[in-house]
Amino acid sequence: MIVLDASVLIAHLDAHDAHHAAATRRLLDLAEQPFGAGTVTLAEVLVGPTRSGRLAEAEAALGALDVAELQLPADSARKLAALRAETALKLPDCCVLLAAASVDGRVLTLDERLSREAARRGLAA
Repeated sequence: MIVLDASVLIAHLDAHDAHHAAATRRLLDLAEQPFGAGTVTLAEVLVGPTRSGRLAEAEAALGALDVAELQLPADSARKLAALRAETALKLPDCCVLLAAASVDGRVLTLDERLSREAARRGLAA
């Protein structure tokens, strides 16, 4: 499973985003694999469309990608705290790493720091 970071989905959903073409290309390249995103990631992605009155459109686009919502395991607080302490990444990025590790997935992101950490942990797409 490819675990998507908010950066990829936000760029894909916004044709005016500087990274739109790159995000869409990567999603197309990996389209044969299932996509997933954590609840926190999906919430981040939906903030902009909610503000602009385009929530239904964004949800339809996520549905077209068949993005599964990934729940974090019950013992996530401790694991997230450890990831945050070890990596100094922001908590939403730690959620992406934990989601990928929980489903034996690979992280797709446009964020350099998250990408390096995912690669270091063997979780890069």
